Amino acid sequence: MSNPDSFIEEVTEEVRRDRLFGLFRKYGWIGVVVILALVGGTAWTEWQKSRDAARAEAFGDALIDALDHGTPEERREALASVPATGEQVAILNLILGSDPAEDKAATLAALESVANNAALSPAYRDLAVLRRVLVGGADLSLADRRAALDGIAVAGRPYRTLAAEQLAYLLIEEGKPDAAIAALGTLMQDQEASAALRARVGQVITALGGTLPEPANGG
Repeated sequence: MSNPDSFIEEVTEEVRRDRLFGLFRKYGWIGVVVILALVGGTAWTEWQKSRDAARAEAFGDALIDALDHGTPEERREALASVPATGEQVAILNLILGSDPAEDKAATLAALESVANNAALSPAYRDLAVLRRVLVGGADLSLADRRAALDGIAVAGRPYRTLAAEQLAYLLIEEGKPDAAIAALGTLMQDQEASAALRARVGQVITALGGTLPEPANGG
């Protein structure tokens, strides 16, 4: 490389360096802000995790304390006073819905509030629907129970097989044992059905005078 070329390159490099320093002096605060934001964001995330963990622990402790009360009335009162937000409300209402003998109307109301809360995941809402059908029993019309179960018995729903089982039992209630046996037989061969559910369904088929289906492949 010739001396003139080398000289031009050195000058160009100096200009670049001067421009870089100038830009840093002018805009360098942006980089500082970005770094602080990243550090601050990490700290904020960790603080949120710690806060959420503390809230969850406090909620769990409060539930345990409430459930330690002696009578159902005392437990219900204690549970109703537990502070809860978000999905904790769903958990609380599902627990309130587990003791229907003392106050069936309150149990159904608690379950309905969970089932109708669109902000909750299907895992909570569908469980509330299923539980409400079981608790309500004959107090709810057969058509209402079927409509509720049909909505959670579709593919991809978390309690599909349990809802399908209850739909088969509605057929028995309607006086349609043959249709119930067919529905229960299909459920026994469902790959998503648990072993406990298959055993339970098999007993019902036998009690109805039906024949157990051949085990499904891999079942």
